[in-house]
Amino acid sequence: MSAMKDDNVLTTDEAAQYLKISKATLLNHIRQRKIKAIKVGRGWRILQSELYRFLKEGEDES
Repeated sequence: MSAMKDDNVLTTDEAAQYLKISKATLLNHIRQRKIKAIKVGRGWRILQSELYRFLKEGEDES
């Protein structure tokens, strides 16, 4: 449970900036279910650990 306490919740703008991709590209990854996100109101929220998983998965494919 302690890992959950340290896991930051990011907006799409923050997540796109973190990954250094456009917001449109991030939203495409969310729609394609490559990145797990939760819809909150009109926006999406992404756990920082999910971004680590996404990057790690891309690293394994190289």
